[in-house]
Amino acid sequence: MSVDVGDRLRFVRMRQGLSQRTLAKRAGVTNSTISLIESNRVNPSVGALKRILDGVPIGLSEFFAVEPERERKAFYAAEELTEIGKGKISYRQIGETLFGRQLQILKERYEVGADTGRIPLSHEGEEGGIVLSGRLEVTVGEERRILGPGDAYAFDSRRPHRFRCVGPVPCEVVSACTPPSF
Repeated sequence: MSVDVGDRLRFVRMRQGLSQRTLAKRAGVTNSTISLIESNRVNPSVGALKRILDGVPIGLSEFFAVEPERERKAFYAAEELTEIGKGKISYRQIGETLFGRQLQILKERYEVGADTGRIPLSHEGEEGGIVLSGRLEVTVGEERRILGPGDAYAFDSRRPHRFRCVGPVPCEVVSACTPPSF
């Protein structure tokens, strides 16, 4: 089965609201390059395609996993959440893929003492969450708070941030990030 790279690139670009000109500028290529690929008159090398996809941004594996015609589900049973974390922190995501979505929703579970690491996270978007149980230390820039059940956070995700479970029991959080960039 062959993959129609041109149609797929057009679909990915349009779902992100990008013009050919904007994508070309982000990727450091000419408008005509994007146009030729989308019309299937040029078949890009893997390296060239990766550089173009970095301008979306989307990874190669997600690009080739795209199924543009598939209808999105509206409801998910607990066992249908997709585990995207391993170890002492569990991140259970709504939906198998985030392609074409503007929002990522996670149910997070931090084991006692678990944290996101010494190096703070930083990525595009905004995020927020509500602590369901346990106690979560949240550091955003120079600010640090310990949040308990019912407490919440919301911030620009480009600010360096870190999460750590403190206290004698695991911590559970429901969080969201837009655009999906975690």
